[in-house]
Formats: sequence, C-alpha cells, structure tokens
Amino acid sequence: MTIFKRSLITALLASISIFSAQAIDLTEQLPSRLSEVRAGQQQVVLLGHPIEVGQQAPEFKVVDQQFKAVSLSDFAGQPILLSVVPSVDTGTCSLQTKRFNDAVADLPSEVVMLTISTDLPFAQRRFCEQEAVDQLQVLSDAVWRDFGSNYGLLIKDMGLLARTVILIDAAGQINYIQLVKSLANEPDYDDALSALRTMIGSE
Repeated sequence: MTIFKRSLITALLASISIFSAQAIDLTEQLPSRLSEVRAGQQQVVLLGHPIEVGQQAPEFKVVDQQFKAVSLSDFAGQPILLSVVPSVDTGTCSLQTKRFNDAVADLPSEVVMLTISTDLPFAQRRFCEQEAVDQLQVLSDAVWRDFGSNYGLLIKDMGLLARTVILIDAAGQINYIQLVKSLANEPDYDDALSALRTMIGSE
C-alpha cells in the first residue's frame, strides 16, 4: 500500500469517527421504545421515529461504498425494496443480502432494491466483492445514523439496525413493513417478494 493510500484511509477513518461520535450524541435525543425484537432472549430497545404502513416514507441520507451520499429522493418515482440488516458480515445478514440480490433478476427493471446496514463502506465493499453481490446497492448508515433514526430501527447500545424489509411504492408511500422478531432469523422472503409484486402489479 502506498503512503498516499494509507494517509487517505487514515483521514477517512478519522472523519468517520468524528461523524459517528456526533451521530451517537444525537441518538441520545431520540425517542425510544421497548420492541418485540429480540437479541437472543433479550428484548431490544429501538431508537428513532417508528414508521407505519400508509405514511409517506421519511427521507434519509446514507453513503455508498465510495462514501458518496445517497438519499431516498434519488429514487423518486420508483418502487423500492429496503432490506435492512444488522451487519452484512454475519451469516444471517449475508444470506438475506444474497437472497435479495438473486431476486433482482426476476423483477421489473424499475424496481430499486437496497440493502442498508451500519457497516462501514469498506466492509460492505469487501463483502460485495467476495460474495458477488452486484445486482442491488449496499449502503451504509454508519456516518449519520439518519436512516435508523428516521425509521425507528436503531438498536440502543448496539449501534446496529433491526432486521426489517420495507416496501415503498412509486408515490413514496410505505406499503409494507416486516420487522423480524429475532435478530438471528431471516425474513420471510416469499411474503416480502409477493407483497412487492402485488405493489407493482406484476402478479
């Protein structure tokens, strides 16, 4: 690794640490609720503003694997499936991400499929390269915790997102929410994909 690359990575990590510290401070001001989601046998507390089916999907800002900001508004007018995972580097999250990546081939081209986690973009890029995840976008909420806060999915004291599948229709309304009751479990893929096809009128 060249000195330039090493310096660039060091600078990026320092910036992330600053932004993450600011984000953690902001999360202390967020509403909290004891959820039905469990980590092992323990119920987790979720931070942020919970969403409901039928409401307008809240805006959010995350970053891609090159640290470029990506917002919900970038996909205005398109149906969206959000696959939310605690960490792509864990077994269940890896299976979930690869399952939805494979599903893209059977969906109309206008459907946007995103995976969001609080993993650093470096880790997400490595995972995508190793697992050949190239049909959906894998995005990071590590910098601002904006997605987790606006969707009420940030797990208190863990810095992770609760496993969820969310569908947003072309008009920007939340059409479907599947909050998985155990962090160790995969979502019901068939139910989510069936709801997606119903939403876009392809069934």
